[in-house]
Amino acid sequence: MSLLSALARLSLQSNSVAARFLHTSPVLCAEPLKKKKKLDPQIIKQREDRKKKKIEKQIRRLEKNARQLKPVEELEVPLDLIDNKAQRERKLTPLSAEELEQRALLKKQWAQYKHEQKVADFQIIDRLVQSQNKALEELRRESEELYQAAIAIDMTLLPVSVKGPVATPPIKGYISPDGDYIHQTMKWE
Repeated sequence: MSLLSALARLSLQSNSVAARFLHTSPVLCAEPLKKKKKLDPQIIKQREDRKKKKIEKQIRRLEKNARQLKPVEELEVPLDLIDNKAQRERKLTPLSAEELEQRALLKKQWAQYKHEQKVADFQIIDRLVQSQNKALEELRRESEELYQAAIAIDMTLLPVSVKGPVATPPIKGYISPDGDYIHQTMKWE
């Protein structure tokens, strides 16, 4: 209390300007710190090992989950279908050895047919290209002007109209309009 009475006397003796610069704050209630208990070094080591094992386990779990693909909501199977899986499952009789052999033979025949069809298509294209080249060579021997007219590109066959360059330089002083953008990407963590 002696500090308070001295300050009161000081404020009475000095002018009011000096009293404005002196500020006091209330005493904060503090408590002495508790003494730390000394622990056995073996117990401390065990605790650190437990923390280390826990972190390693979390890392292994994350690595295992990292290999999984992110789920696509449209492809998720509804839970009621999963629950009714046993009821919906078809009981198919196993195929006989003869049926399996017949199917394998049918696949081989289909592959052979498609191969022959592809080879025939390539042969037709080759004959057409050869006959076209032969006709152009004959035309060139007859008249160079007719040959040049034949190989000239006819723009009326494909009505294409192109306006301006595809990539334009930026416009100086252009202020892009402000728009609202709502980010809706799903985050999988």
